[in-house]
Amino acid sequence: MWETADPDGRRVILSAARWLHVCERHPDLGGRPEDLLEVVANPDARKPGREPGEEWFYRRSVGPSRWIRVVVHYERKEGRITTAFARRGMP
Repeated sequence: MWETADPDGRRVILSAARWLHVCERHPDLGGRPEDLLEVVANPDARKPGREPGEEWFYRRSVGPSRWIRVVVHYERKEGRITTAFARRGMP
């Protein structure tokens, strides 16, 4: 398990199971879990997600595409990374 803090100071966790999910579903991002943590800690952009308690964090030039999106679900002021994937276009 890995963890970081988002720009609001909230704890965000990346579990081994979710890292495995990213590696299996998005092998182009399977290099280093620290890359996902860095996106959350220092995003170039962020937006509310589609579901309550969900936020999307974006960073340029981290993965194989122009952008990477990291999806975080928050509950009780703590977040869990659920997935991440490359994006070509601006968020």
